[in-house]
Amino acid sequence: MTTKKLAITALIVLMFAVVAACGKSDKDETPSTPDTTQNGGGETTAADAEKVYQANCIGCHATDLAGGVGPNLQKVGGKLSSDEIKTTIANGRGGMPAFKDKLSDTEITALSSWLAEHK
Repeated sequence: MTTKKLAITALIVLMFAVVAACGKSDKDETPSTPDTTQNGGGETTAADAEKVYQANCIGCHATDLAGGVGPNLQKVGGKLSSDEIKTTIANGRGGMPAFKDKLSDTEITALSSWLAEHK
């Protein structure tokens, strides 16, 4: 019984550590957001949105949008509008941190549009 309690306690601690690391922002580190303003035309492309996703979202939502710590986003566009996704990214929701101070409005808009295409 003691081993079982220890294993459960270790699992709970691990879960808290993973959730705490999700969306972590250290102001002293180099930003993890790719520069999406240098693509020639000044517009943020779907490829740029994928880079923003890879730099900021895969820790909780996985590389294939299947989820893990955060929810599955593979069909998020069928459930939420681009504006609803944008609001969630900017302000956070539930366990998701807000990214309005980490990502530019252009990056948030591009990311929400890209995610809205996943239906």
